[in-house]
Amino acid sequence: MKKVRRLLISPQAREDIQQAIDYYNTCQKGLGKRFHSEVKRTFSSIQKTPAFQVRYDDIRCCPLRVFPYMIHYTFEDETVSVWGVIGTAQDPEKHWKLVKH
Repeated sequence: MKKVRRLLISPQAREDIQQAIDYYNTCQKGLGKRFHSEVKRTFSSIQKTPAFQVRYDDIRCCPLRVFPYMIHYTFEDETVSVWGVIGTAQDPEKHWKLVKH
């Protein structure tokens, strides 16, 4: 049985998720809920197996299966910290300027 790590979601990542939910709900009724379910499924996967590839610095990225988004996170020992949920068409550099101090 795989170890399940603690999940911390940054305020920026929560905002990213809500913005995507709002956007998808304008596209089609119920699509925002499907996006949110996919994000939660991917969070669960990352908690069990966090060793996805490092994309930059110590930030790892895990793509959603259905939607064009990637979860950007770090992990240390028992904790996975989610820093952003970024659309693949977005420039992650602009996003990280908002997140990093």
